[in-house]
Amino acid sequence: MKTDDKRLPVIDCDVHNQFRSGRDLIPYLEEPWRSHADRFGVPGPGLPYSSPIGNKRKDADPPSGLPVGSDPSYVLEHYADPFNVEYALLCSDGIIAVSGIADPDYAAAICRAYNDYVIAEWFPVSPKFKGYMCIAMQDPAQAVREIDRIGPHPEIVAVSVIGGSRTPYGDRYFHPIYEACQRHNLPLLLHPGAEGAGIFNPPTAVGYVTNYLQWHTCLPQTYMAHLVSFVCEGVFEKFPNFKVVLCEGGVTWLPPLLWRLDKNFKALRSSAPWLKRMPSEYVRDHCFMTTQPIEEPDNPKHLEAMFDMFDAENMLLFSSDYPHWDFDDPTQVLRRLPEEKKRKILSENARKLFHL
Repeated sequence: MKTDDKRLPVIDCDVHNQFRSGRDLIPYLEEPWRSHADRFGVPGPGLPYSSPIGNKRKDADPPSGLPVGSDPSYVLEHYADPFNVEYALLCSDGIIAVSGIADPDYAAAICRAYNDYVIAEWFPVSPKFKGYMCIAMQDPAQAVREIDRIGPHPEIVAVSVIGGSRTPYGDRYFHPIYEACQRHNLPLLLHPGAEGAGIFNPPTAVGYVTNYLQWHTCLPQTYMAHLVSFVCEGVFEKFPNFKVVLCEGGVTWLPPLLWRLDKNFKALRSSAPWLKRMPSEYVRDHCFMTTQPIEEPDNPKHLEAMFDMFDAENMLLFSSDYPHWDFDDPTQVLRRLPEEKKRKILSENARKLFHL
């Protein structure tokens, strides 16, 4: 008998927790940052684009009057419980963008405060809540210390960073971070949201676009550059147990990128003599992608065909992006897939990756 889609277990790899107010982090900041934030607020990198339709689902407003996504009990009531979500993996809304702040010490302090905040104020509410710790990429030494401090916590399942950067993430400058992730058996999760802000590079290969529509559409460019860098700089050869999750960047760009990379590598392998396998093999074994926002062609068979072009049933993780405007309902996405493939994407791949 076919299982009701709504009752398939769900592990949601992208649930955004918000703050009740801009002052939530202040008790968790150490001095001198606490006094500074108390007077001027917690800084952000300054986003260059805003959505013309807003960023949140209107039906996700808690009855308590708190901001959308800031009431953990209502997240459970409104989303996790009705949709059979076993685990909601919390991804900080905004804090991961602190890598765009010029001051590396302040950015690292904000990450430490957030990590302590989510451990103290979200995890105790329900065992369904697990989380991604935040690090700031400006100073790998401080990032490594934070991974060593927070990484052993049983409710922390990954390390999260923003897609925006001044350097592709395969660069050797970042390798100590990946060594620490491997040491604690924590995947690195990349999430978009601040490309082009603060000290980050422009959000596209040719500079700044003029509006949110163009920015949002071009986000996969960033992931393409990071992924090629991870592979060609030998990150997965150097750290054989290190995993990367490309969250909220689409999926259908992956096959043609890997075709191009494999073809070029056959002629240019002397550029990366440390690679012992084809680039696509490293991606297949070390990288994951999340479903939201899944591409939606007019002909659904075209998406199914794209899934057949890479190891989708083993590389995809379900994500809803709750409570954002482009939320994906776990009972509606992937409806045409066979049940066992759908089960793997909705929960089993994440269960294995995050050791749940």
